[in-house]
Amino acid sequence: MTHVSIQSLTKVYPGAREPALDKLSLEIESGELTAILGPSGCGKTTAMKMIAGLLAPTSGDVTFDGRSVLADKPEHRGVVMVFQNYLLFPYMSVADNIGFGLKMRKAPKPEIERRVADMLELVKLPDLGQRRPSELSGGQQQRVALARALIVQPKVLLLDEPLSNLDAHLRIEMRDLIRSLQQQMGITTIFVTHDQEEAVVLADKVALILDGTMKQFDRPEEFYKRPVDEATARFFGGRNFVQGQLKNGVFESGLGKLAVSEQSTVGNGEGAGTLTFRPENVHLATDHSQPNTLPANLVKQIYLGTQTRLQLSIGSHEIEAICNPNEVEGLINEQEILVTIPADAVWLLPS
Repeated sequence: MTHVSIQSLTKVYPGAREPALDKLSLEIESGELTAILGPSGCGKTTAMKMIAGLLAPTSGDVTFDGRSVLADKPEHRGVVMVFQNYLLFPYMSVADNIGFGLKMRKAPKPEIERRVADMLELVKLPDLGQRRPSELSGGQQQRVALARALIVQPKVLLLDEPLSNLDAHLRIEMRDLIRSLQQQMGITTIFVTHDQEEAVVLADKVALILDGTMKQFDRPEEFYKRPVDEATARFFGGRNFVQGQLKNGVFESGLGKLAVSEQSTVGNGEGAGTLTFRPENVHLATDHSQPNTLPANLVKQIYLGTQTRLQLSIGSHEIEAICNPNEVEGLINEQEILVTIPADAVWLLPS
């Protein structure tokens, strides 16, 4: 297992006025699975290529177990990168594709055959070794690409948008397989994705990059509970942002007065600020007995199958709530209802 340290990694392409990636710093523990998350063009693939040695950084460093690898050629870094389009050799069998790395390292043929058979079992393709890639489905090709990467037991495994070419049900299946294999083999893994749900389900920690700059590097749940700013909150599905004033543990705004827990205001102090709370933390109420219960006007309902999204008008603000469809059955638009926003479910964004 390998500890990866990324220190102020920066890339400015020739002729560009702004860096594609600006001072990225990450500490990735041995055996951890880390997601580099962000929209297209944010710099995440640039970061991946610099870690792999496919691109030279303008400044900064990458170290494996405390040793800089910038001077090492890609093939000498102990890194294997799996691309989203698989890059399988079309005229080789599945078994030969998987064993290719071992063959290049001049491993004995019996060892290659044994380890290929083991990898085929691991990726649940035990009987497909003699097929060609063109005879496989997209999900099966992805499994072969993953097996080819893992068989050489790399120090670091890099996955570039590994699930983007798969159908929804296959993405879930491959997500589970990648996580299972990564934990089983203990390989330090970094994967790039634009899919927030994918990052949250797979990763031990997530690095969110927006416009070439890392916004937050944290455990997945912290992006929902304690985003560092409004842009981060919005990327993770935040919809409710209210300007107001915090005074003595009470946030006063156009919504009314909301009690705020001490954990929601750490480091923010009192005064003007922006309060945010997630749609799923807005609950329907039957009376005013619970703190932070407010009257609301039901503007619109949007049925989403397993959820119903409500657009609500409270005071001078419109907010969103997400509820179980059974909870809102019978409600009609323009109806007056009560909602509760728990004090420990709100977060005061730093000024």
